[in-house]
Amino acid sequence: MGLWNFVKNAGKSVFGSADAAETPDVAEAAIKKEVSDLGLDHTGIELKVEGDKVVMSGDAVSQEVKEKIILAAGNVDGIAAVEDTVSAPDAREPVFHTVEKGDTLWAISAKHLGNGAHYEKIFEANKPMLSHPDKIYPGQMLRIPQA
Repeated sequence: MGLWNFVKNAGKSVFGSADAAETPDVAEAAIKKEVSDLGLDHTGIELKVEGDKVVMSGDAVSQEVKEKIILAAGNVDGIAAVEDTVSAPDAREPVFHTVEKGDTLWAISAKHLGNGAHYEKIFEANKPMLSHPDKIYPGQMLRIPQA
């Protein structure tokens, strides 16, 4: 449970227009569609948009799914934060990394996992949001898998 800050003007465009993002019903539908399109099971989780913040509540099927939904919602252009009060059966504190200019999954892996060669673990932990290990961008938040 927490408040996760994102880079507001970095991320995937899902609203279609700036005006649409200002309409909570349209914004909520776009976020829910993005989560569904990624194949993430958001059963039991309510997603609401309040300005540039997504508020998540309810019960997730797992900690992994909860973390992926936080990232799917937060890594959207126009979203600055995700507030999470979701419980999960295997709850633990998530570890995230915000990509900076020049970052690679290898460097992120070396920093967080102690060995750059474990970059595939980070790539796998961020599927389906990542489609290729080289397709990360500054401002994007990534999930760091925990043992």
